[in-house]
Amino acid sequence: MSSAAHPEAGDHFLGIDLGWVEELPTGRTGLAVVDGTGRLLACDRVRTDDEIAAWLEQRAGRVVVAAVDAPLVVPNETGSRSAEKLIGKHFGGFGASAYPSNRRLMGGRPRAQRLAERFGWAVDPATPTGRGRAVCLEVYPHPAMVGLFALGYRLDYKKGSTERRVRGFAELVGHLESIAVLRLADHPRWQRIRQTIAAPAPGDFDRIEDEVDAVLCAHLAWLWHHRPRALQVYGSAAEGYVIAPPPPAHRPVRPAGGRRSPPR
Repeated sequence: MSSAAHPEAGDHFLGIDLGWVEELPTGRTGLAVVDGTGRLLACDRVRTDDEIAAWLEQRAGRVVVAAVDAPLVVPNETGSRSAEKLIGKHFGGFGASAYPSNRRLMGGRPRAQRLAERFGWAVDPATPTGRGRAVCLEVYPHPAMVGLFALGYRLDYKKGSTERRVRGFAELVGHLESIAVLRLADHPRWQRIRQTIAAPAPGDFDRIEDEVDAVLCAHLAWLWHHRPRALQVYGSAAEGYVIAPPPPAHRPVRPAGGRRSPPR
């Protein structure tokens, strides 16, 4: 079947907003995939590793880069990784610090690492992309948004009152729609997400949050292959790393109330 006959054929760039622990009832995972032009093809929300695998099997394309919002390379039993310290150093003033990752907190090997092994994805960010083997990267949406959209402070859509989250989601949607290559306005699922944000029912934000984050992760996966200078590695393949934009050149603007960074 030609790529013209199947519009989802070709190179795919995958975004995964991964629940850290599969077994928890709250361990939902957002999934999104963009094509070689950067256009959103699909997004969804699942729970188990098998459901992730089934969703990927429905896609006709070849994964080139998978960007996962979850700890991926975590060799340390306790404490935090240098990656989290570096993210905190450069993005902490913007409310985009990262919480510590260690094996004790996660109960052993990270779920993201297990998934990468299951699908045969390399986890070293030095792995060349597009040469036969997919590479899986750890990303973090909050510093990515600060860098990509020149935010003075992280967007407040994760927690808080419905009114505050409506404003945060509206800002986030506007910024994502400004990324022309995503072509979000053309996607029917994105239109339903927009309608949900405009008139949310109880629990709606928690249901769409993972998908929206996954769309950003998929764009970061695309950037890593097509515009690598837009991103850099914080940390190392041996000690753990996070992929994010370069340190911001602009100054943070802390909102009134002094909000603290939320968990990932």
